[in-house]
Amino acid sequence: MVATHSNMLPLGTKAPSFQLKDTCSEEMVHFSSETKGKGFLFAFICNHCPFVILLKHHFPSLFNKWSKKGLKIYAISANDSVKYPADSPEKMGFEAKHLDFDFPYLFDETQSVAQSFKAACTPDFFLYNEEQELFYRGQYDDSRPGGNINVTGNDIKNAVNLLLSGKNPPRNQSPSIGCNIKWK
Repeated sequence: MVATHSNMLPLGTKAPSFQLKDTCSEEMVHFSSETKGKGFLFAFICNHCPFVILLKHHFPSLFNKWSKKGLKIYAISANDSVKYPADSPEKMGFEAKHLDFDFPYLFDETQSVAQSFKAACTPDFFLYNEEQELFYRGQYDDSRPGGNINVTGNDIKNAVNLLLSGKNPPRNQSPSIGCNIKWK
């Protein structure tokens, strides 16, 4: 497992538009400048990465709670599912149902959405404000596979709480660390 750091895009960067298929509902999900929400969280994840596996029983309930507060959540996998069949759309849909995602788990087959976000690893988190300007990018928390730090979600929780309360972005933002996106 090669640890890759996320790209730390400039805060204020606008969110890119996309259209991807949800692996549970099989419906197309659209995101554009017309999409409304109190904020937008994009989580680049996958099924097989040990860094994501460490978090997978923690983040769904947290994300589901935020979704009920008006934050739009999008989980996206851009991994090459031919070389990594555990990340196939069918297995993604099963994982989302098994973990009770109340948000879409989208498959980026062409990898163009991951490229437009400058996503580099799994997990990689991008939080945008109501105006779709980048507010936070970086890690979920300090936990790592094989480490002795418990999963808390403190970094992402702090950022979302600041965003939903109308405050400024967190000053200290640490890059996420995970497996590199499996590019074709």
